[in-house]
Amino acid sequence: MKAYHNKRKGIGIIFDEIYLLNGARTPFGKFCGTLANVSPTDLGIFAGRAALEKANIKPEEIDQAIIANIGQSSCDAYFLPRHIGLYCGVPIEVPELMVQRICGSGFETIITAAEQITLGKAETALCVGAENMSLSPTVSYGNRMGYSLGRPSFHDMLWEALDDTAAGYPMGFTAENVAKKYSITRKDSDEFAKLSFDRAVAAWRDNLFRDEVIPLNSSVFEAHGLKPRKANLPRGIKNFAADEHVRPTDMETLAKLPTVFSDTGVLTAGNCSGIVDGGAAAVITTGQTAKRHAAIPLAKIVAGASCGVNPREMGLGPVPAIRLLLEMTGIKLDEVGLIEINEAFSAQVIGCERELNLDRNRLNVNGGAIAYGHPLAATGLRLSLTISHELKRRKLKYGIASACIGGGQGTAILYENIEL
Repeated sequence: MKAYHNKRKGIGIIFDEIYLLNGARTPFGKFCGTLANVSPTDLGIFAGRAALEKANIKPEEIDQAIIANIGQSSCDAYFLPRHIGLYCGVPIEVPELMVQRICGSGFETIITAAEQITLGKAETALCVGAENMSLSPTVSYGNRMGYSLGRPSFHDMLWEALDDTAAGYPMGFTAENVAKKYSITRKDSDEFAKLSFDRAVAAWRDNLFRDEVIPLNSSVFEAHGLKPRKANLPRGIKNFAADEHVRPTDMETLAKLPTVFSDTGVLTAGNCSGIVDGGAAAVITTGQTAKRHAAIPLAKIVAGASCGVNPREMGLGPVPAIRLLLEMTGIKLDEVGLIEINEAFSAQVIGCERELNLDRNRLNVNGGAIAYGHPLAATGLRLSLTISHELKRRKLKYGIASACIGGGQGTAILYENIEL
């Protein structure tokens, strides 16, 4: 292990023999769609149980559970990490930890798990990210102290969460800033969005997610003699198995959509990430454990890095994070066969693409969050699973998965295909 910190460049760590053994995710349900009434805790349990099964790891073998969730959207949200661990069958004596780096939180579960293993505090860890954005509440802060006659105040937490008060405007405006900085046009943004949808449709058509996405049914979760949890899908829904936000589109349809953040801007509902619900999970372990199970890991976790950027250009966060990864490891960008950058906004990905001079044929090759959606805490895990599977399919050695982060940060992880 080699750790790194620099106030100008960021923080990072190179790992020694830490692996992403396997994982799984739920299908992502569209906003107020099939998963709208499934709590984030239950989405995490679905994903966590499936990850353990795919990794062929018994719950008793888990030494720590690292969990992420951003928007509290159920009455038992305080207990979310603990309940996910318990109902995945993880031993009662094993502790759970919640981590939060907003859009990078899924990555942070993996980095934290790898660090805990490196420190000797665990041998095998379960990482889970879960988000239900449809259930995001309307709140009345200060209601306990009362309010003026006829003047109760309520706020939509999902909408308010998009507003970065430090930057002085919603995150969408920060992506418009990136568009201006790199002269990114509406046509550029719509073309990128169409490519994302086209690639996602093709990936589903070609059954590329057969080892990644698990079908969901109404279920009752039981473990340790605790009160059973019921997770109900809408009546009549069985084997919910495909991302609901993915659909064919064309330039004409995209061009008709109004801009969202600025009358003279480039961003629309069609070229920004979809609001969706879902969960994702992975099992992280040592090389010795993998050998003991005679398992071939999905990928080796080589290194991780996180950096801060100007909140007014938060979408460029992946740029310094990726550059720091390359500097730390000595690997050149040309050696990286695939790159995933979370598609929070089309313009911000294009800005990263131009700043890093990326080959679009290696970038988000199966589409991204514009097509699949961006369930905040689950996204980093989804990107990690997707790139790990794709490295194996294409027989490529290195891949980087990254995301910009609200408030002005970026996180990236370097993965290695060990089968080469």
